[in-house]
Amino acid sequence: MNDYIASIRAKIGHDRLLLVGAGVFVHRDGRLLLQRRRDDGSWGDHGGCLEIGETPEETARRELYEETGLTAGNLEFLGVYSGKDFYHTYPNGDQVYLVGHFYLCEDFSGTPVAQTDETTDLQWFALDDLPANIMPIVRRPLKDCIKLLKSR
Repeated sequence: MNDYIASIRAKIGHDRLLLVGAGVFVHRDGRLLLQRRRDDGSWGDHGGCLEIGETPEETARRELYEETGLTAGNLEFLGVYSGKDFYHTYPNGDQVYLVGHFYLCEDFSGTPVAQTDETTDLQWFALDDLPANIMPIVRRPLKDCIKLLKSR
């Protein structure tokens, strides 16, 4: 959680907070690199909330590096996602409504780091063999990402 969000949480507690985020799906050779979240064990993209002054693409690049050790080259914009399926309550009780900017990254460098403060594992999954426990707010953009990849 960035300092700005922590300061807001100190004032409002677990009440719903509107957040703007950015996420990245990493793809290579027909497989997606997903991360297992430390807080609830679900699988998802690599991403997080914008810090004040950042663009969504800058956030996506920063979060990808922080959560995987990978440096993004070209990022392909998938879209902005919001709606009823972007309400989420984290295991600690924090409630959010997310407006998420999602990207596809097929151009990256570095060696993946499996464990960070926020993740317990990184794994490559075939597009047709993804884990069942995908984080709810990632499901729709992930579905669209896979549809795009299969159309190529």
